[in-house]
Amino acid sequence: MASHNTASDQAADLLAALRQRRPLVQNITNYVAMDLSANGLLAIGASPAMVHAVEEAASFAVLAEALVVNIGTLSAAWVEAMTQAARAAGAAGRPWVLDPVAVGATDFRNRTARDLCTLRPTVIRGNASEILALHQQGQGGGHGVDSRHSSDEAREVARDLARSLGCVVAMTGAVDYVTDGDRLLAVENGHPLLGLVTATGCTVSAIVAAFLPLSNDPVMAAAAALAVFGLAGEQAAAGAAGPGSFRVGLLDALYQLTPDDVRTGARIR
Repeated sequence: MASHNTASDQAADLLAALRQRRPLVQNITNYVAMDLSANGLLAIGASPAMVHAVEEAASFAVLAEALVVNIGTLSAAWVEAMTQAARAAGAAGRPWVLDPVAVGATDFRNRTARDLCTLRPTVIRGNASEILALHQQGQGGGHGVDSRHSSDEAREVARDLARSLGCVVAMTGAVDYVTDGDRLLAVENGHPLLGLVTATGCTVSAIVAAFLPLSNDPVMAAAAALAVFGLAGEQAAAGAAGPGSFRVGLLDALYQLTPDDVRTGARIR
């Protein structure tokens, strides 16, 4: 892989590496997101595995190169599978992403998110309201899966959360922010239509997981994934009549996106 210095160059190189390596990503995700997450991973060049049964989740986490845990549609059995898989991934040195969907909405959801945070996710990927609610230990701030807050409002909260948990926080919004508590990268790619198709946030969490095994720098890997996904959204929107055609176009754009497109189009600062 060629050596480059700018963030967009690094993102382009990571996409090229992903296409060559085709990392296996285990998804313990919600029913709504399974289809788009699996197809998004395939389109970008990764290999998805939708494995959530408690009887095999932990065993598979050792086989996969990365894990994403998404709490969108919880049940007691799924929480146990998530917990076991996250522990197994951590013990095996595999990176994993926590997507704390709608944290702040219920006590069960808050408790699950807090418990999973103690297992040291590599990256937490959420919208501004979810990051605020997680920072407040689930005391308010949640509103379904939509964000009532801007990412700019929560930028310093994201930095503090990353510092306190010892992980990377990737917060998505009109501008995405990625921080480890010290460094802070802003990603300015994306399109408003991404907010009108359900499970796009869940899908970008899965794509973040796919980028993590490719780099020793999870901040850069997460920022690259967000830039690639946002750029694909921009390209899909250019030919879309509305959310339906945009959803199909997003998969096509993820498939067609080239490292050169990322090198010239990624806006990471």
